[in-house]
Amino acid sequence: MAGTRVSRGFKDISFSFSPHPITKDLPVLTNERAIVRSVRNLVETIPTERFFNPLIGSSVRASLFENMSPTLVAVIEDQIIQTVTNFEPRVDNIHVNVDGRPERNALNVTVFFDVVGLSVPTQSFNFLLESTR
Repeated sequence: MAGTRVSRGFKDISFSFSPHPITKDLPVLTNERAIVRSVRNLVETIPTERFFNPLIGSSVRASLFENMSPTLVAVIEDQIIQTVTNFEPRVDNIHVNVDGRPERNALNVTVFFDVVGLSVPTQSFNFLLESTR
């Protein structure tokens, strides 16, 4: 008989590394904010960028130099879903929405997901993929 999973609390430090003005402690991300940051880091990490685990990451940035088409949108959506599914077990029901911005040569990406074991609403984050020169 399968039971429902209940997660314990999650903590992570903020990448801003700016200390709290009063306590001088580093800011801490907790629960769903920590998981959103983790998913975002996975999507924005380029494979081979992490020394001890070169498989982590998605190759969505490599797709930016392809011609804008519905196929490109589907490929990017699949890459993000596959990366998050493979490397982040704390999330489920992943959905990706990619809107092409051909006039800016960019893609607006929104990632939606549910956190496993926490009773919080569906989480999301948004970022812009654009080629740099």
